[in-house]
Amino acid sequence: RANAPRPRPSSTMVKQSINIAVTGAAGQIAYSLLPRLLDGTIFGPSVIVNLHLLDIALAHGALAGVALELEDLRLPQLGSTMVTENAEEAFKDCDYVVMLGAFPRKDGMERKDLLAKNAGIFAEQGKVLARVGKPTTRVIVVGNPANTNAAILAKFASPHIPRENITALTRLDHNRLHAQIATRAGVSVNDVTRCCIWGNHSSTQFPDPSRAVIQGRPIGEVLGKPEDVDWMRGEMMECVQKRGAAIIAARKLSSAMSAAKAIYDHLHDLEHGSTDWVSMAVSSDGSYGVPEGLVYSFPIVCTGKGNYEIVQGLDIDEFAAKNMKITQEELVQELEDALSTITA
Repeated sequence: RANAPRPRPSSTMVKQSINIAVTGAAGQIAYSLLPRLLDGTIFGPSVIVNLHLLDIALAHGALAGVALELEDLRLPQLGSTMVTENAEEAFKDCDYVVMLGAFPRKDGMERKDLLAKNAGIFAEQGKVLARVGKPTTRVIVVGNPANTNAAILAKFASPHIPRENITALTRLDHNRLHAQIATRAGVSVNDVTRCCIWGNHSSTQFPDPSRAVIQGRPIGEVLGKPEDVDWMRGEMMECVQKRGAAIIAARKLSSAMSAAKAIYDHLHDLEHGSTDWVSMAVSSDGSYGVPEGLVYSFPIVCTGKGNYEIVQGLDIDEFAAKNMKITQEELVQELEDALSTITA
């Protein structure tokens, strides 16, 4: 372990500070994300951000290099930088924990083996958070399988850290959905609102634009032709569901730049609130018939200061109900399989 403390900027006033832990911090998503955590737009231009960077021992050299580059950014919001292999050190006193790290699927590895490996990792990290985390800590799980990893984490971190404080990232899928609809309609992505992702961050997710508003008009008035409806229920859905695989096939690496932007969006809206619906995987409270405790992506309105609400009262048609059930069943099975591998 090594710590690389950096003096805080001088000031005649005591500045507010925030502690953020990032796991998998030597990876490519972190490399794109870390500067955005320090640009002042999420936590405020006068807030000092202390970074707790966690990764495995094999990544220690690369992580030390990341810490050097953070200094070289010359950003006044950067406070201290901790580089560590120890989760207790990384998570202690943190306001946010961004969990990028997870065990990757390797050649010859069965799905059940991947679930078992990550279940053990996230169960242990949940126990660590229960020991040293603040009850107000907000956790964002990105490492896949993100929904199930978040559910395992919540099981072991709660009740010390409430389940509602632990979310998983589906904002990347949400952003992909918005981009597809905007392109089809020939408008800016900012002209599209009220799209959402239901369910798992996997190929069973249900990208749902049925209530979208495009430049103030219901989607049916803009993309209402039969061929548009067929596209939304076929080609578009498959594009969003399999976009990650398409990026890996094209660049031989998984999404990093777009994933980092999605994490930024997720954090920004948690802090500041959202005027539009966003997509976020959260511990279900039973809404829309989703079993309680299952980490499932819903349409969400963020209310600021880390709080959010599931959008209620939406009419679910037969097509949506079928697709929401498919992704729910996958999540139930994933969680059952993962929990069955944990012995203590």
